[in-house]
Amino acid sequence: MRAVIQRVKETSLSVDGKLISEIPFGLAVYLGVAPEDGEENAVMMAKKIAALRIFEDENGKMNLSVRDVKGEVLLISQFTLFGDCRHGNRPGFTGAARPETAEPLYRRTAKLLEEQGVPVKLGVFGADMKIRQFNDGPVTILYEC
Repeated sequence: MRAVIQRVKETSLSVDGKLISEIPFGLAVYLGVAPEDGEENAVMMAKKIAALRIFEDENGKMNLSVRDVKGEVLLISQFTLFGDCRHGNRPGFTGAARPETAEPLYRRTAKLLEEQGVPVKLGVFGADMKIRQFNDGPVTILYEC
């Protein structure tokens, strides 16, 4: 499982011109699932996202988690995180899980985050989404488990 985790002031997601999800502040998380991923990956990913201390405390030090600051997570499925462009100029996506494997793990990760007290909004799995994002920092973390 791979994630691009970005600290945001606000983020919104639309499909076909219709607003689907938005958060006022927190994390935009782009999540990719590999074929070999399972429950343990979802558990590790959710724990890391909930506990990652990338928000500033009163001293300006990155010392608080999204849970600490009562932020939200916009979780976006992103199979292209497994794009391989080492050979040629068109990426291949054989490193990404098939939808029947990826979607349940994407949803499970969201559920696990909610169980840890982090409000989660979702994108639309497999859809062509338009994302408007106001990054904060910018702070962008790559995480793989």
